[in-house]
Amino acid sequence: MSGKLERGTVIAAHRRESLVRSEDASLLRCLARGRALRIACGDRVSFSRGPSGEGVIEEIAPRTNEFARAAQHRRKVIAANLTQVMIMVACEPTWDDELVCRMLVAAEDADLPVVLVLNKSDLAELRESSLARLEPFRGLGYPLVEIAARNDAEPLRAYLAGRRTLLAGQSGMGKSTLVGALVPQADVRIREISRYLDAGRQTTTTARLYRLDNTSELVDSPGVSEFGLAGFSLQSLAKGFREIAQHATACRFRDCRHLVEPGCAVEEAAGRGAIHSRRLALYRQIARA
Repeated sequence: MSGKLERGTVIAAHRRESLVRSEDASLLRCLARGRALRIACGDRVSFSRGPSGEGVIEEIAPRTNEFARAAQHRRKVIAANLTQVMIMVACEPTWDDELVCRMLVAAEDADLPVVLVLNKSDLAELRESSLARLEPFRGLGYPLVEIAARNDAEPLRAYLAGRRTLLAGQSGMGKSTLVGALVPQADVRIREISRYLDAGRQTTTTARLYRLDNTSELVDSPGVSEFGLAGFSLQSLAKGFREIAQHATACRFRDCRHLVEPGCAVEEAAGRGAIHSRRLALYRQIARA
């Protein structure tokens, strides 16, 4: 290996294997130096280049943030160094509002702004009921953008400009269609990532970073059916529910869990309609999990 270290950005990562975009915009396959380096899409890394054109990642620069989910014994960083998160739902199939809440908790924990995207809004007979389900979220200040990705994704351009955006959502919401509409030559670039990583399955189970233009990037994350929050404290969980965090400061007890405690200001706020009953039920469902 060459002794000279170069810098680059991780486009996709799977275990110790990564695809890195160097500062001169070339792509190369890299392996991590040792098992201690846990590399994620979006990482800024230093690597050495070998004579075969492959490289070795020697260091990961400190991350500005991480968007991560956690099972009981494993934390998975989906992407790092983001500007914002877009959570995508659709008029069909039915989306899971608990899953959306869990993603919002992870985003709030990372201090990342969130934009909600309603896809397939051209399905007029389903649009109103979908908007009604989103109203508790929209009322908290999260921007909501309606699109029909198969026809027109342009309403999202203004939200993507100048940012590195993680696109998240459960399977079946139309994320692949949206990526195809937003990313220049998407099919070619997806095949390119697959070729570099030497296995097609890796491009569907890991996040992938795409350049939209000179200042804008999109990270497409795999569709999920569950989003673990193991290890999150109840305080961190409450922070992810903005309206609960707002009222929690008035609880009788500082360590109130907002479950069954007396003098709970969150319970009182829900009783007078200041907190949506479904949101409080979802908080308690996640807190007890």
